[in-house]
Amino acid sequence: MWDKIKGGLYGLLIGDALGVPYEFRSAEQLPPLKHIEFTPPVGFQPTYRDVPAGTWSDDGAQALCLLESLIDKGTLELTDFADKLVDWYHEGRWAVAQQVFDIGIQTSRTLTTYYHGMSPYESGNTVPDGKGNGALMRVLPLALWHKGTDEQLVQNAHTQCLVTHGHICNQVCCALYVLIARELLQKQDFNLCYRTALSKLRKIYQQMPEHERELEENIQPDKVFYGEGSGYVVDSLFSACMILQTCTSYENAVKRAVALGNDTDTTACITGGLAGIRYGYEHIPQRWINQLRETDLVDQLLLRLQSA
Repeated sequence: MWDKIKGGLYGLLIGDALGVPYEFRSAEQLPPLKHIEFTPPVGFQPTYRDVPAGTWSDDGAQALCLLESLIDKGTLELTDFADKLVDWYHEGRWAVAQQVFDIGIQTSRTLTTYYHGMSPYESGNTVPDGKGNGALMRVLPLALWHKGTDEQLVQNAHTQCLVTHGHICNQVCCALYVLIARELLQKQDFNLCYRTALSKLRKIYQQMPEHERELEENIQPDKVFYGEGSGYVVDSLFSACMILQTCTSYENAVKRAVALGNDTDTTACITGGLAGIRYGYEHIPQRWINQLRETDLVDQLLLRLQSA
């Protein structure tokens, strides 16, 4: 189990870092799959020329803020989590070398609103129709930390969205994602994990009609997985599911996530978290673990999680 938990966090961070140099490029502009690495091939200009290889972005930093808050408080304490996000935004908390970059527009607006006094339960509605993937990309630590019921896990997944991405669509996508992650902690078969997680979510949503309607009518979880690696939260979720359905390894999963183009770091982060759980830390390429920056800080946080 611990190999899967560690694999989930490292899988998320490495996926994020792998995607950073290729962000905002179309699939056609990217190098062949075998050449997608932390350091792009000669002739390819990385998106962020001043960001060293092996650097995670806002995705990884926010996920680490969430995990730290959960460990510090022993529960999801939304004000503490929101304060840590603001500290990341202003001071670089959990950003590699305190270098903050690639901040989403919605995240920037909502954290500024929170900083100026709005409740963390309401600040995420500053952009009322916002359906970006900024809450989905950071939610995985909930599944790695959580020891409560499925209902509690789902409620926490909803709640962590509220600081920056309050729309119900984000809540439902995050809930389904953490239930999938919880299933993958116990087994390998992605299709089985997806079906089990969806069945559990449907049962929980029998008591939550608005969330049930969002799941069935807008997200449509029974349709064939298809994703384009965009910043739209539903597309991000289904991009990851599409890849996990057919991938052959952690490396294959995150490279294919990047190869979709567009929001490459976040797609690979969301995909990599689940793939890291599925295959475990021991099956993440050692070269990427060696190249990832500030792993000593990640390992310290994992030690705290292990003893929590």
